[in-house]
Amino acid sequence: MRVLISGASVAGPVLAHWLTRYGFEVTVVERAPALRKTGGHAIDLFRPAMEIVERMGVLDRVLAARTGTEWLTMHREGGRGPIELELRRVMAAVSDRHVEIMRDDLSEIFHDATKDDVAYVFGDSITSISDDGEVTFERGAPARFDLVVGADGLHSNVRGLVFGPESRYSAWIGAYLAVASVPNHLGLDGRMAGILGVGRMAGMYGAAHLDDARAVFLFRTPAPLDYHHRDVARQKELLRARFAGAGWEVPRLLEEVERASAFYFDSITQLRLDTWARGRVALVGDAGYCPGPAVGGSTSLAVVGAYVLAGELAAHGGDHARAFPAYHAEIGDYVRRSRTFAVSAARRIVPGSGLDLWTLAQTVRLVNHLPVAVTRGAAKLGAKGVRLHDSVRLKDYSAYERPRASAPPA
Repeated sequence: MRVLISGASVAGPVLAHWLTRYGFEVTVVERAPALRKTGGHAIDLFRPAMEIVERMGVLDRVLAARTGTEWLTMHREGGRGPIELELRRVMAAVSDRHVEIMRDDLSEIFHDATKDDVAYVFGDSITSISDDGEVTFERGAPARFDLVVGADGLHSNVRGLVFGPESRYSAWIGAYLAVASVPNHLGLDGRMAGILGVGRMAGMYGAAHLDDARAVFLFRTPAPLDYHHRDVARQKELLRARFAGAGWEVPRLLEEVERASAFYFDSITQLRLDTWARGRVALVGDAGYCPGPAVGGSTSLAVVGAYVLAGELAAHGGDHARAFPAYHAEIGDYVRRSRTFAVSAARRIVPGSGLDLWTLAQTVRLVNHLPVAVTRGAAKLGAKGVRLHDSVRLKDYSAYERPRASAPPA
């Protein structure tokens, strides 16, 4: 069977890897002209995603590329002393197996693991998908595929073509995130530093293998902002306005944002589709069920979703009429719990009041003084909350694997 995947970031290559292991012929089309290698921003992989990484044979590369961030230092607006947090304690409570890695590094690892068995087409995009699988492209010639999968992120082109406008399914959950590549003028190594105030947070972090650093901004607004997700100038204008008057290193970081080689800005928005398949088209990862950037563990969810979708297609012999509902049933509870957790996290990640800021500082002090075993044990009592990822158990689809085929022609 011929499968077309739109998107070469994380979910797309993971899906491609497993489909090829099950004997499918896979093509991945990516709008970007080449694989992004700027590092991206830091993302988290929790235990189920790490198990999949290991099964894919890329565990050593993922471990070698981890950021190494171990400490968080946050100053507070108003002149009060900084908050110090040992991140190992927090992550040990969240997951028994965790890695923080730059998103583009992870994408490159997954691409390298699949490039010999998958046909990658960069610099092109799908323009239409017919009911019988005829696909047209912006640049390439039309072609027919048995199945099409949208793995092209929160603002998915495939979802727009098949499921309709994003506004039908998206729910803004109260905050915004911006990340920019900036010089590491603080010489950060193994530490994130920043400033925290009511309704806003700005910080900076590096990674052990990066020459530069990332500036990160999170902020709340009472209502959604007016901008287009591709209008970078407008996004930077909104960022400057929200962080006007902030202290610490924020003025310099805002100056660096203006000339940054890589810049990301988006709302913390959740997708709430009831189904992730229509006809012979399916959605995976953020394209189908983004719980909210930075708050819902969307990368781990995307890796697991891709693994499950490929496995259910293999288990049902490529019959999408049976495989897609099975995929929905298998991943549905994980998606719903991720949504619930993300809404709560979006409210907590940036303090909404002076009381919230004080409470956060006291909580951090408490965590720093508790043994790791105690924080882990307390978290396990609420497995549907902070440990929701580790509560996921992966199905074994190894019975459907086939001998590896030769690489597709160039």
